[in-house]
Amino acid sequence: MALIHPSLAGANNQRLEFLGDAVLGAIIAELLYQKYPNEQEGDLARRHAALVRGATLASVAREIGLGESLTMSAGEVQGGGRTNPTNLEDALEALVGAIYLDGGMDAARSFIMPRFSSLAQALQEPPKDAKTALQEWVQAKGLKLPEYKVLQIEGSAHAPTFTIQVTVEGYEPMQAQATSKRAAEQQAAELLMKKLSGVS
Repeated sequence: MALIHPSLAGANNQRLEFLGDAVLGAIIAELLYQKYPNEQEGDLARRHAALVRGATLASVAREIGLGESLTMSAGEVQGGGRTNPTNLEDALEALVGAIYLDGGMDAARSFIMPRFSSLAQALQEPPKDAKTALQEWVQAKGLKLPEYKVLQIEGSAHAPTFTIQVTVEGYEPMQAQATSKRAAEQQAAELLMKKLSGVS
């Protein structure tokens, strides 16, 4: 089930992805808590965000060849579905969820710890959050501070979705959506930083 892509009719890996996301987050939090006993919550949170972000999960999925094991529609395959980073990220989370259901937290820990310990070790310093990195970039260029604007709030009061735009003087603004204003600002800042850094 963890390897069935939503492009196929019927049951797929989305429910397992939901479960695996939570299990993965908890075990990586435990890993960081043990590895960095003297760090404060904020530094641990930034390390955690770097390890559970989509690009990191997709990279781990590539290392274990997860894309080749996915069952998906012919159209999805032709569209590059086996190498699509979002598909890889989702499949890895679903796989973690399946391992947890089959073997419990110890089995999930045995799968996650060896693959993420080296990645955690590679983060010599807690990574800066995207808003801080963007602010330092514009200050170094002598530009005005980035401006964040709420473009839209959708959904109910209990489950809103925020669309945020970030603008830096002289550059094309970027937008992002998330279920919190703070998360949307961070994602918009990260997108703009990637563009300013020449990263696609």
